[in-house]
Amino acid sequence: MTHWSASYIGIPHAEFGYGPDGAHCWGLAVLVYGRELGITLPTYVGCYASLAERREIAALVEGESADPVWSLVAEPRPFDIAVFRMGRYATHVGVVVNETLVLHVQASDQAKIQNFSVAPLKDRLTGLYRHCDTASRVAR
Repeated sequence: MTHWSASYIGIPHAEFGYGPDGAHCWGLAVLVYGRELGITLPTYVGCYASLAERREIAALVEGESADPVWSLVAEPRPFDIAVFRMGRYATHVGVVVNETLVLHVQASDQAKIQNFSVAPLKDRLTGLYRHCDTASRVAR
């Protein structure tokens, strides 16, 4: 049986993408949550002009993580959202695959699975967040 994450590996980065033809980091999370969990996440279309607007994106990430549908957690589970610093701002996210792996996509790259329990991602991890609706949809 193929792991759910396999169908997302190789999706190219696209600055405003939310689909299998291209996605940015939050767009990949939106795609995974919609397809795998049936959960609709906000897209924030029009909230920033480019991915270079790190401060604006950091404010969106901070606002989303403060939403009551998300809980900060200490132990990762599949489909948690991992938030990472990029430079000074927490602007990058990935979808947790297991206790040590995260699915994410960065500029000039494609979606891949990477270990977030070691450098460089470990040093940039700012938090793990669990959506309130994942518990009823994910087998542990």
